[in-house]
Amino acid sequence: MNPTAPDPVGEAPGPPADAVLLRRLRTAAGPDGYLPFDRYMEIVLYDPGHGFYDRGSTRLGRAGDFYTAAHVHRLFGATLARHLAELRRQAHPRGVWAVVEVGPGDGTLAADILEALDHLEGDDRSWEYVLVERSPALQAQARERLEATRSRIPWRFVPSLASLGPVRGVVLANELLDAFPVRRLRRTPEGWAEMGVHVAAEGPLTWAVRGLPPESAPPSLPLDASEGTVLEVSPTAEAWIREVADHLAEGRALLIDYGDDEDALVARVPSGTLEALRSHRSVDPLSHPGTADLSSWVNFTRVRRAAASAGLSEVSYTALRDALLAWGLDQVRGEESASAEAVDAVKLQLAQKSFLLSFETFRVLELSAEPSHAGGGENRS
Repeated sequence: MNPTAPDPVGEAPGPPADAVLLRRLRTAAGPDGYLPFDRYMEIVLYDPGHGFYDRGSTRLGRAGDFYTAAHVHRLFGATLARHLAELRRQAHPRGVWAVVEVGPGDGTLAADILEALDHLEGDDRSWEYVLVERSPALQAQARERLEATRSRIPWRFVPSLASLGPVRGVVLANELLDAFPVRRLRRTPEGWAEMGVHVAAEGPLTWAVRGLPPESAPPSLPLDASEGTVLEVSPTAEAWIREVADHLAEGRALLIDYGDDEDALVARVPSGTLEALRSHRSVDPLSHPGTADLSSWVNFTRVRRAAASAGLSEVSYTALRDALLAWGLDQVRGEESASAEAVDAVKLQLAQKSFLLSFETFRVLELSAEPSHAGGGENRS
């Protein structure tokens, strides 16, 4: 996914408006047509059958609307698989060790990890891969992709993390947090206000700003932000972190996403980080709702705070390039290149270069269910 938030330039006409989705937005809005932005984002992304992620036409990858690191090359999944195998060896688990991928999308990363783990672990039958995907359309794509893999490791879908009970293994979220609904807050002369969407009975959707009552304000908002600054925060993402803490009985949570600390976000992108992508182009987030992916940079300050308050200890917090190198990116690329045709060897080199240079805004947050890791996190962002 492209982790930038430019203003839409030269936006081409979008698909026809979804009448059902527009009716649902109007129903969700208040009597005066005001709809908080996090509620708007939830509906246009996840509404059954009509939200972006549940439309049959939603496509990931270079030919679709956006792509993730996993779509660049299988080298990403193979390197991640090596780290997962090392975590399992360190844990010395008794019984099945699960990799629970939340938000697997079209299954590209899952397929690459499964094949790499099968190669690394041989006939070890104590692995299980669990996919948590709420979109039936994406689940169907992922299932088709996984059925074509050669891995002998069993896999299955579940409706939610909570449905698993205690998890022993790794909870994996690759570019998940950025898609959680966000509240958009704007600094005004009177203080922080909340941005929402005005959903009129007819006509286009427009931005609307409301006062922010103290009782509904997120804690610890920056006091020195300049007028006009926009800050995105995601209570939904923070609640999900608490859900992870509730169910991770043994092992790690591995969160990979683009984002930064709150102070850096305010300084770097004072206009806010919300972006809408359609066919890899930035478009108006209120135009043709349900036909573009909406995302926002992850506010890692608040995510890390939520993890700590939920009892998860921080193992590391670092740049993706540093994490990949620590996990053996060079070795994996070398091993694959040794048996690859000349063209594939060049593709491996280009993929490695891309991961090291083109994903500079990505961070990796690794959390442990064991308190012995408390205070061990390293911030090398």
